[in-house]
Amino acid sequence: MLNKSLPAVVVAALLAPAALASAQAQDLTVVSFGGAYQAGQSKALFQPAAAAMGIKVKEETYTGIADLRLKVRANAVTWDIVTSGSGSAARAGAEGILEKLDYKVIDASSFIPGTAQEYCVGGDVFSTVLAWNTKTFGDKGPQSWADFWDVKKFPGKRSYRNSVAGSLEPALMADGVPADKVYETLSAPGGIERAIKKIKELKPHIAVWWSSGAQHAQLMKDGEVDMINGWNGRFDVIAKDGAKVAYTFNQGLLDYDCYAIAKGAPNKDRAMKFLAEISKPQYQAEFTKYITYGPTNKKAYELGTIEAAYAKQLPSHPDNAAKQLPVNLEWYIANEAKAAAAYQNMLTE
Repeated sequence: MLNKSLPAVVVAALLAPAALASAQAQDLTVVSFGGAYQAGQSKALFQPAAAAMGIKVKEETYTGIADLRLKVRANAVTWDIVTSGSGSAARAGAEGILEKLDYKVIDASSFIPGTAQEYCVGGDVFSTVLAWNTKTFGDKGPQSWADFWDVKKFPGKRSYRNSVAGSLEPALMADGVPADKVYETLSAPGGIERAIKKIKELKPHIAVWWSSGAQHAQLMKDGEVDMINGWNGRFDVIAKDGAKVAYTFNQGLLDYDCYAIAKGAPNKDRAMKFLAEISKPQYQAEFTKYITYGPTNKKAYELGTIEAAYAKQLPSHPDNAAKQLPVNLEWYIANEAKAAAAYQNMLTE
């Protein structure tokens, strides 16, 4: 108990550390991938939700779950919420570096089936697509992964992702495997090796192995490569800025980004409530204004704030979804570690 006879300035000094600790306890740290994607998240989700909850959200960027893995192993977790691709989050949850989500707190009852997982709740639906430089090819760019691999019909510099997620499936489709047989082939003996062998064929023509959405968007904006695999929303953002880029949903990989809570998060309970807030349909509908990714909460379409014509540009629109291969999370949980090791070996050979 403080002595009432102490000068006010001394009392204030004694109380300051407690007040600071209390203020910090009201904060959350959210990490995402940077670029136009995180800028949209910040405006549509993170900061409005923080205001609604009466808290402050600190935003940081990272390259992916591997960064979190290092923090968890070092017992140095400072992040509360991480943005992740669905496959990486599924495997991260299985290996114990994410907290289980409480769906009594988070209402996912109106979500697209499969987008609310044990360790990660879906935030948006996106596609990994084949994009090309319209200055090089006009409107007659490559329309399939076989075209992407056809360096005679479509000469030019390629760029491809430097990690395994979403990289093996296009290779098998380029090698003639039907979309509905891709994961069956990858699961069979020699399937991963077959995909990597196909990528090795293209390796001499890959000018840049990209590592982030911001990077692959910039490559196309600057015209450094003629074709690339990457995320549809990133290409739409730079196209609005005048970039010479187009893409096709044909043979795209239909996937979703999600939000997870880091194992050992400093503010786990508050993070759970924050996920509940940003999972509401009005936030997801607002996010579509910043990037052409579809909502996982189906009620977002019922609000009337997403115009019908615009909805047809989103990856999850039925016409677009029908052309694509949904990413198989179970395959990634079971095989990503082995596949990632083989992929990195291929990159360094």
